[in-house]
Amino acid sequence: MDTFAFIIHPIDPKQDVSRKFPWLGKMLTEKQIHFFSTFFPPLYISEITGIRSESTAKQIKGWFLACPYTPQRMLSLPEQTVYRKLIQTGRMAEKLGARLLGLGAFTSVIGDSGITIARHLEVPVTTGDSYTIATAVKSIIQAADLMQIPLETASAAVVGATGAIGRTCASLLAHQVKTVYLIGRSDSRLDQLVKEINADGGTAELVATTDLSTIRHAKLVLTVTSQVSAIIEPGHLQPGSVVCDVARPRDVSKKVAEQRKDVLVFDGGVVDVPGEVNFNFDFGFPPGKAYACMAETIALTLEGRFEDYTLGKQISRHQAEEIDTIATKHGFKLSGFRCFERTMTTEQIQETKLRAQAAQQLP
Repeated sequence: MDTFAFIIHPIDPKQDVSRKFPWLGKMLTEKQIHFFSTFFPPLYISEITGIRSESTAKQIKGWFLACPYTPQRMLSLPEQTVYRKLIQTGRMAEKLGARLLGLGAFTSVIGDSGITIARHLEVPVTTGDSYTIATAVKSIIQAADLMQIPLETASAAVVGATGAIGRTCASLLAHQVKTVYLIGRSDSRLDQLVKEINADGGTAELVATTDLSTIRHAKLVLTVTSQVSAIIEPGHLQPGSVVCDVARPRDVSKKVAEQRKDVLVFDGGVVDVPGEVNFNFDFGFPPGKAYACMAETIALTLEGRFEDYTLGKQISRHQAEEIDTIATKHGFKLSGFRCFERTMTTEQIQETKLRAQAAQQLP
């Protein structure tokens, strides 16, 4: 049976530590978890079973492994220290017999996005970012349809546009909508991105800016930064906008979901896994659902593609489209809409649309 492993790590320190060690999550403060994570070894979390391809009936199994560092710790420690811990976790995957290793959440963006880690391991590595891109763009287009936002006249904003995921999302959206606001922190990198998208045949008008408040002009917002805390607040968004938050930790403040009932905000990159998958670990999702980055690792294993797949900061549109084709072949599907770990019903989305229409009619 072909196998894979996937590296996770604590994002919400107390909540995530409590998932595996309830007594530690209760006893330690968040500050203590950040500190002690430096000294924790890599952890075996669970075996993943029940995955079955819809097209080939192939079955595989895998494992969740944990790198103990929190995002804050990864950013505060020397890069080489973080690499060493991730490589140690990768070697645990090799000992288990994994034929492919996936990097989750912050482990996929730290440093050179997996290149150094792959260089030090025998097992092939992927960050999962290609399928994250594909599902994020598909889900925001689906949400635009539900909110009756016509793509041909729509404006979109990509926050974190110069990052590995953001730049390819922006390129894909530039073939779908009228205007794309590219929001990042570096003018020079934004200018380079504009040139790349134009060279790739993007038809949208491109507006490059370092001003986050520009998202007020966009109906569709896709946000994917590497911040460790929320940056998008209720006042940033216009009524009736659709917000896809791909970042982990989240870019969107919980206040948006609580206060802006005229905005459709949802977590990006959530899919249904084919078969009767059992992760044997509660990472906050209902049974059978996974992040797209996890799903990329699983889909490649089902396909028998045991190779370094998504690495580094440059991800092509072709690569995102290819992994989407592979995943669709094996039965992966967009998993509806979730907001802060809660499923959004059709009725809730309809209510959001009605509130948005009412707010847009106000003087």
